Amino acid sequence: MIIVVMGVSGSGKTTVGRKLSERLKWPYVEADDFQAPENVAKMARGEPLTDVDRAPWLRTLRRKITKLIEQNENAIVSSSALKHQYRYILRGDSGEAAKLVFLKGSYDLIKERMQGREHFFKPEMLDSQFDTLEEPALSEALVVEIDQPVDSVVDEIVDRLALE
Repeated sequence: MIIVVMGVSGSGKTTVGRKLSERLKWPYVEADDFQAPENVAKMARGEPLTDVDRAPWLRTLRRKITKLIEQNENAIVSSSALKHQYRYILRGDSGEAAKLVFLKGSYDLIKERMQGREHFFKPEMLDSQFDTLEEPALSEALVVEIDQPVDSVVDEIVDRLALE
C-alpha cells in the first residue's frame, strides 16, 4: 500500500510522513525531492507554481508510485496534491493500492507553524495554497485534523487505516 500524505504547505506532511514511516517501518518518499530546481527557485522568490509548473513533477511522482505498487512495496509519500486533478495524476487507477490522507488545519494554525520553520516555501505564499486547495471528499481521502500532537495524528492514521 502507498499512503499519500497530502495538504497545504505547513500542514505537517513531512513530519507526519516521517513519523508514520518510522512507526510502520515503510520507506518515506518526500515529494519536494522531486521538484525541478526552477520550481524551487520560483517558490523561494515567493512565486506560486502554476499547473504547468507542477505537471512534470506530478508525472515523476506518479511514476515513482506506480513503480512501488508494481514492486508490491509499501511506502509513505508526501505531496501537497491540492487539486483533484493532481490527486488523480498521482493515484490514477491504483484503487486501494494508494490511499490519500488529508492533513487538515486552519489557516491560522498553519501560518503559525510556518513562521518557525526553515523551508524554501515562504509563509507569504500560504494564501495561494488555500486558494488552490480543493479539499478531498471523505470518499476520496481520510481526513485528519492537525490541531493535535503529531503522535496523535499518526495514531489516528494507523488506527483508521487498520495498519497494525
